[in-house]
Amino acid sequence: MPRPTGRTPSAAEKAQAKSVSLRRIGSLFTEHRGRLAAVVLIIVASSIISTASPFLLRGVIDKALPRADVRLLIWLVLGMVAVAAVTSVLGVLQTWISTDVGQRVMHRLRTDVFTHLQRQSIGFFTRTRTGEVQSRITNDIGGMESVVTSTATSIAANLTTVVATAVSMAALSWRLSLVTVVVLPPSIWLTRRVARMRRELTARRQRELADLNVTIEEGLSIGGVQLSKTMGTAPALITRFTDSSKRLIDLELRSELAGRWRMASMSVMFAAIPAIIYLAAGLPATSGGMTIGTLVAFTALQAGLFRPLLGLLNVGVSLTTSLALFARIFEYLDLPVEITEPPSPVRLDAPKGHLRLEDVTFAYAGSPSAAVAGVTLDVPAGTSLALVGETGSGKSTIAGLIARLHDPTAGRVTIDGVDIRELSLGDLAGIVGVVSQETYLLHTTVRENLRYAKPDATDEEIEDAARAARIHDMVAALPDGYDTMVGSRGHRFSGGEKQRIAIARTLLRDPRILVLDEATSALDTETERAVQQAFDTLSRGRTTVTIAHRLSTVRDADQIVVLDHGRVLEAGTHATLLSAAGRYAALAA
Repeated sequence: MPRPTGRTPSAAEKAQAKSVSLRRIGSLFTEHRGRLAAVVLIIVASSIISTASPFLLRGVIDKALPRADVRLLIWLVLGMVAVAAVTSVLGVLQTWISTDVGQRVMHRLRTDVFTHLQRQSIGFFTRTRTGEVQSRITNDIGGMESVVTSTATSIAANLTTVVATAVSMAALSWRLSLVTVVVLPPSIWLTRRVARMRRELTARRQRELADLNVTIEEGLSIGGVQLSKTMGTAPALITRFTDSSKRLIDLELRSELAGRWRMASMSVMFAAIPAIIYLAAGLPATSGGMTIGTLVAFTALQAGLFRPLLGLLNVGVSLTTSLALFARIFEYLDLPVEITEPPSPVRLDAPKGHLRLEDVTFAYAGSPSAAVAGVTLDVPAGTSLALVGETGSGKSTIAGLIARLHDPTAGRVTIDGVDIRELSLGDLAGIVGVVSQETYLLHTTVRENLRYAKPDATDEEIEDAARAARIHDMVAALPDGYDTMVGSRGHRFSGGEKQRIAIARTLLRDPRILVLDEATSALDTETERAVQQAFDTLSRGRTTVTIAHRLSTVRDADQIVVLDHGRVLEAGTHATLLSAAGRYAALAA
C-alpha cells in the first residue's frame, strides 16, 4: 500500500528532537584520552611550524632578493621546504591516530547497540519494525562516522591554526589585523542559523531512510516476495518504494542546500577582505610604514586564516546536525531491559528438570486481559506434560514463560525449586530447549545451522542429532550433503524438512527440558509418526512440555492440561479426561 506523505511523529521521534548531552558524546572518547592528547600536541606543533612560512617569505622579499644574498635565499627556501615536509608528515600521523580512534568509537557504538538490542524482550521486536532496527545500526551510525572520526581533530586543528595565525598576523601588523576581525560576528551568526536548519532536516531524513529500509525488508524477503506475487500487490509496493525514495531525494537536496546562500555570502565577504587590506596598506593612517614583504606575508596569513575559520564553523554545523543521529542511537541504548541477568546467578550443576509454575499470571503490554491467569502446574523430572486448548488459550505464552522469553506479572516459574529468574540466561538456555511452530533457519549450510546450537559439536554429534530427528538420510542424499545452503529462512527445504532440522538443532544441545510448541505441526502423518518415535526415545529421563492442536500427538502424555482463556480448565490423563466428558472430550470428538 502507498505510504502517506504526512504523519504525526511518534513519541520516539519526538524524543529525538530533544537536546543530546555533549558530555555524553564526549564520554565515548574517554578511554582514548592519551591518544587524543597526542593528536592535539601534533596539531599544535604542526600549526606553529606552518606559521613560519610567511615570515620566511617576508625574508625572501625584503632581504634576500633586494640584497642579492644567495646564501640567505637558499637557507630561506630550504626552510620553506622543510616546513612543508614536516607539516605533511605530522598531518599523516595525525590522520592515522585520529581515524583509528574514531573507528574504535564507531565499533563501540555498533556493538553496544547490537548487544543492548539482543537483551531486549520479544515484545520489543514485536512492536518494532525490523527495517527500523537495521536503519539505526547502519544508516544512523554510518551517518555519524565522519563526525566521530574527524570532528575532535578538526576542531583542534582549525582552532590551533586560527589562534597561531591570528597571533602571527598581530605580530606583523596589529592595524591590519583589526580589519579581519570585522567579519567574525556575522560569520558566527550565519553558522548557527544553518546548523539549526540542518539538524531538523537530518532527523526527518533518517526517519525516511528507516521507512525505506522497512519497505525493502517487507518487499524483498522471501515471504514478502511470495505474498506480493500471490496477492498481486507488487505495483503498490513499487509505488510505496518510489514515493519514499522521492521524499528522500527532496530531503537530501534540502539538507545539502540548507543555508548554502548564507555560507556563499560569507565566502564573498571573506574574499573581499584582501582587497580591503591592500587599500589599508596604501593609506598613510593604517600602513604604519609597512614593507612589501610584510604585506605579502600578512596577506598569505590572512588567506590561511579564513580556511580554518570556515572549517571551524562548518564543524559546528556538522556537530549540531549529527545530534539528531546521536539522539536516535542513544534512544535505543536507553531502552530498559525487561529480561535481565540476575546479579548473583544460581548454578544448577546437575539439573534434573523438575518444572513448576506457581500461580503464574502474565499480561502482554497494552492488553486489557491476562494471557495467562493464576496457572499452577507441576511437572516432575522426566515426565511429560501436554497443553491443549483452542487458539488464544495461552499455550504458547506458557512455553515462552518456561523459556523466559517473558517474565510473569505474578507468580514464578521454577526448575528444581529455583526461580528461573535466578538462573543466568545462558544456563537457562542450556537447560530448556524449545522447538516452535515457526522455524527459523540461518542463511548458511545445514551443518552450520545445526552447529549454531552447539558451536563445538563434532560432525558425528551433528549427524547423530539429525538421525534422531529423522532428517539425516535426506540431508546425506543431497549433492553437497551437510554443506548444502538452506537459503534465506530455509527456503531450500519443505516445511517438514525445516521443522526436523530445527528439532535436530535443539536435540544437539541435549536439554533437560524440552518445550515442543506445535513442533510437529508442519509434518505429514508418516513423518510425524517417525519424529514422535524419536521424541519418545529422547524424552526418557527428560521433562517434556508439548503444545499441540492434534490430540493424537499427546494422548500418551503423563498429564494433559486443558487451557481456556489463560486458565486451567481440566487436568488429567487421556483416559480420565475422556471419561470426564468435558472440554477435552469435546476436542477429541
